[in-house]
Amino acid sequence: QLQASGGGLVQTGGSLRLSCAASVSMLSFGTMGWYRQAPGKQRELVATITRGGRTNYADPAKGRFTVSRDDSKNTVYLQMNNLKPEDTAVYYCAILRQKTSWYSCLDWYGMDDWGKGTQVTVSS
Repeated sequence: QLQASGGGLVQTGGSLRLSCAASVSMLSFGTMGWYRQAPGKQRELVATITRGGRTNYADPAKGRFTVSRDDSKNTVYLQMNNLKPEDTAVYYCAILRQKTSWYSCLDWYGMDDWGKGTQVTVSS
């Protein structure tokens, strides 16, 4: 099981670090993805990290967000800096058990397991 946490209310330009804790080793998963869904919008992929540690980011996240992993804690993080109001959304973590690919995560309905979301609100 996955459990996302770390959301909150921040001002524009602020930072948050989201965590996604797993009940088993993250190394047992092919890819872990961070998604977000804003009200009235489609769920979108934000960042991924593969079993091998390769990371990828959606264009809105490049240069501002960093995904990392602490294998000793079975936890993946999403460090979000220079937050903007358009980053406001519910953020979710999800895993693919076998595939190790950003492209495999683009179809969010194909993910194998999801954590409950955590709300991020950025005020202007």
